[in-house]
Amino acid sequence: MLYILFAILFFGFLIAIHEFGHFLTAKLCRVRVNEFSIGMGPLLLKKQGKETLYSLRLLPIGGFCAMEGEDEATDDPRSFAKAPAWRRFLILVAGSGMNFLAGMVILLLLLSPAQAATTAVIDSFEEGCPAAEQGYLQPGDEILRINGHLVLIYDDISMLLARGNGETADLVVRRDGEKVKLEDVPMALAEYEQDGVSRVRYGINFSVQKSGFFRNVDTALRTSLDFVRLVWFGLEDLFSGAAGLKEMSGPIGIVDAMSDVGQSSASPLAALLNLLYFGAFIAINLAVMNLLPVPALDGGRIFFLIINVILARLVHRQIPGRYEGYVHLAGMALLLLLMLVVGINDVFRLIGS
Repeated sequence: MLYILFAILFFGFLIAIHEFGHFLTAKLCRVRVNEFSIGMGPLLLKKQGKETLYSLRLLPIGGFCAMEGEDEATDDPRSFAKAPAWRRFLILVAGSGMNFLAGMVILLLLLSPAQAATTAVIDSFEEGCPAAEQGYLQPGDEILRINGHLVLIYDDISMLLARGNGETADLVVRRDGEKVKLEDVPMALAEYEQDGVSRVRYGINFSVQKSGFFRNVDTALRTSLDFVRLVWFGLEDLFSGAAGLKEMSGPIGIVDAMSDVGQSSASPLAALLNLLYFGAFIAINLAVMNLLPVPALDGGRIFFLIINVILARLVHRQIPGRYEGYVHLAGMALLLLLMLVVGINDVFRLIGS
């Protein structure tokens, strides 16, 4: 139950910090904010600022930033609708930007105690490794790309190879300061004995490098970008048919997954660290998903903003606000329907587990 509560509060925190990104950027861009709320539902506390009502609400599941002229017509010169396009763009992007930043900061905190980290530089090979025996790879090679995809962190190597054909891979390595392209490198999993124990591996051992603050910042950024790519891989699998709606998870599934992560951890400290790592992925997942050009999401609003800028330059006209509102309303209805379907799948998955 404790892990479920943590997951719910963390999910609410991510939504609240998303709205705080909109709020802070709106203030910096001199757009009037009528209310900024932490939490949803019935009002608990409120304080009227110079122009903004700050409120605390009962349900800790997010928050909102209500800007003047965001969804209604107004003559206020400081309304969102009357702000220059570049300011509106910054305000809309800022929510996802805060989610991405939150995920990266969490990763940096998790990396801080580490004294060393595994790199993508090859140190040695297990006896019988075909990639070495056939002369493809050498100690000191740094793996840069696998099947065209950039290797951002060490964990990418196994992940990208797993997305391949399971037998060979096209690699780009850095060898003696130069990039070398290698095609059809044998990279199949096989059993290798290590420390007297037989394990299924690729037969390659990688170098370990000393960590430090700036290296940890670089690793946190690379891991964050890697999380972005994982989201895109998930979307590719969904649209290609490799994954279906049954594999999707909504808030119920995410909370259950975080609970499972906590319960399967070896100790309370390990549970906290694992939950924070998973939470960082969820934060960046939300950042990416919210920027998709889907009506009702920030990405949908950015899409209309860009279209209106182009139309204004080409034909000196824009899409009327009420029509854009209809599209966002329809998009919200479809998103709610999707969330309902995914939520039902989550419930049936929980019942069946």
